[in-house]
Amino acid sequence: MIWREMKIHTTEQAMEMISNFLHEAGAGGVTIEEPVDNNKPRDTSLGEFYDIPPNDIPEGEVWLSGYFPEGIDMEAVIKEVSQRSEELREFDIDPGSIIISVKDVNDDDWANNWKQYFKPLRVSSQLTIKPTWEEYTPQSADEKIIELDPGMAFGTGTHPTTTLCLRALEGIIHDGDDVIDVGTGSGILAIGACLLGASRVLALDLDPVAVTIAGENVTLNNLEEKITVVESDLLSVITKGVGLELGITVPVRVVVANILAEVILLFPDDVYQALQPGGYFIASGIYKNKEQVVREGLLAAGFEIEETAREEDWIAFVARKR
Repeated sequence: MIWREMKIHTTEQAMEMISNFLHEAGAGGVTIEEPVDNNKPRDTSLGEFYDIPPNDIPEGEVWLSGYFPEGIDMEAVIKEVSQRSEELREFDIDPGSIIISVKDVNDDDWANNWKQYFKPLRVSSQLTIKPTWEEYTPQSADEKIIELDPGMAFGTGTHPTTTLCLRALEGIIHDGDDVIDVGTGSGILAIGACLLGASRVLALDLDPVAVTIAGENVTLNNLEEKITVVESDLLSVITKGVGLELGITVPVRVVVANILAEVILLFPDDVYQALQPGGYFIASGIYKNKEQVVREGLLAAGFEIEETAREEDWIAFVARKR
């Protein structure tokens, strides 16, 4: 099958939003090329990284590729994605130059080739992410394996925002906790929370495709009895989903959200209400230029900031309900 590849040169800051624009425009998949410098110092305290071929993409910039089926009106797609990307500037998100190109590619040129670079990766002292197509033997008795097939680019766990969340969860989760994962994507945080001891997790996402993929990954990890995946606009399912079986008891002890700063700022009051006194809100997906505004938003909602974790240009807050 021939696909139309739409490639966009943009910034790391804008890549999550523009990736979403591509999905909403009808992309059957999205890939992300980030700067690669194998000589750059890395934290290898949890194990070695796998080298991938270096490229000439400047630091802070990315190439996004959306793949569209034959017959789609690419001119209309380009117009829609370009316009929505430019509008990000109004929200203080710099999309950069937004250079766009289109070409035809075969299935094998994108659907499977990227898998050779997604290897088992130790992301915390206890958690290792293992793609389903790789063989791997745990290196210690306490190592917990997250089986993952990310599907249509909803998160492999290798991005700094995800690893920050998993490490924060490892330090917070108690056996028997109820947890809410907002913007679950591939379901990786919900699965990680269960492996760390949570008894029940409600995994929420607004995108029905993400809900499907998360459900499949929950099944891969044999956690159907512990994780409930539901389509929801942030926490609206809790306040409006009367009669739905959510699997948790609100208020919960932990809420985690790996989403954009602009989205986090939409619902800190709702998170506060959904938490037990002394409960934790792990908020990630925050680019460095949004650190202060998110901090102020969390404080205004009544949270105390207990930890600010950083990796590369990304930040995660561990906030606690007073």
